[in-house]
Amino acid sequence: MTQATTSRVEVRPSGIHGQGLFALVPIPRRQLVGALSGELISEEEARRRAAKQRCIAIVEFDDGVALDASQGNEFKHINHSCDPNTSMRRVGHRVEFHSRRRIEAGEELTCDYGETHHEGQLPCRCGSRRCRGAI
Repeated sequence: MTQATTSRVEVRPSGIHGQGLFALVPIPRRQLVGALSGELISEEEARRRAAKQRCIAIVEFDDGVALDASQGNEFKHINHSCDPNTSMRRVGHRVEFHSRRRIEAGEELTCDYGETHHEGQLPCRCGSRRCRGAI
C-alpha cells in the first residue's frame, strides 16, 4: 500500500463496533481505497482460529486459502454495514476495498461482510435503515 492511501484514513472509535476506519479526506466514487494485509493460511486453520476469536478478521478465498488480518494493517478495522460505502473485492489472494460512492471526510468506511463465520448469529449494529438485523 502506498503512503498516499494510508494517509487518507485513520483508525478511531466507532459507533458501530470497537474501532473503525475513517476517511480523512473525501474519497471519490469507484476508487481503490486500500488493501487488507495479513497472514495467508489454510481455510482449515482459518476456521480453527475463528472459533477462538470474538472479533474475526479473516477472509476466505475460493481455493482453500484464507487471509488472517488479525495482525494486519488499518483496513482490518472496516466495520460491517448493511448499506456500505465500500465494496470488498478478492483479487487472487489480495483483499481490496473500493468506494461504492463518494465518501466524505470524517465518514466511517464500511463494507457488507456477506457470508461470515458468525452464520447470522451476531446481532448487526450498523444502524442503517436497510439493516438485516444480523451478520
